[in-house]
Amino acid sequence: MLGWFQRLLPKETKFFDLFESHAVTLVAGAKALNGLLAGTISIAEGSAEVIRQEERADGIAGKVILEVGRTFITPFDRGDIEELIGSMDDAVDQMQKTVKTITLFEVESFSPHMAELGAVIVQASERVAVLLPMLRDIKQHADSIGKLAKEIGAIEERSDELYDQGLKALFKAHRASDTMPFIIGAEIYDHLEKVVDRFEDVAKRVSRIVLEHL
Repeated sequence: MLGWFQRLLPKETKFFDLFESHAVTLVAGAKALNGLLAGTISIAEGSAEVIRQEERADGIAGKVILEVGRTFITPFDRGDIEELIGSMDDAVDQMQKTVKTITLFEVESFSPHMAELGAVIVQASERVAVLLPMLRDIKQHADSIGKLAKEIGAIEERSDELYDQGLKALFKAHRASDTMPFIIGAEIYDHLEKVVDRFEDVAKRVSRIVLEHL
């Protein structure tokens, strides 16, 4: 009886606004990271922008968690809301970890595979930004959500390929010389690949929410 009554009550839409605002920070952070890797902006400028967006994202995620506790009727399960914003925040946190490694080890140039991973990260972030507004009407957009989730999964598979190719090239370039560039480069590759993994996590959580509400 209570569940039936709750379904009749209006649900708060502020969560959708917050999800979409967070997605804006993901795209902005991804573009800054991509620009840094591609050499179209300076490392200092790109790093500062990623950190700025990570701080904005943290603030938005904090508001989501606060509103979960304050709101009587949420658009879907409270645990799903917390997990979704958590996975989104993990993506931008991973970008921040990437630029932290770059600045910590004073990396000044990036391989073609790293640059391509930067472009792949932008692709994933932009699809997530399209995906999240569809949660406002799950039944209407269920098929489109499924297609986008598959696209993000394919992007993640491409990131795995680039990771393997880049790591192999890095090994060949440094196996007979100083190992430190290989160690640093491998860590950067690991962070970049994990950024895309986190975007796939977002898509999986959205897909799970859809299945629960069809």
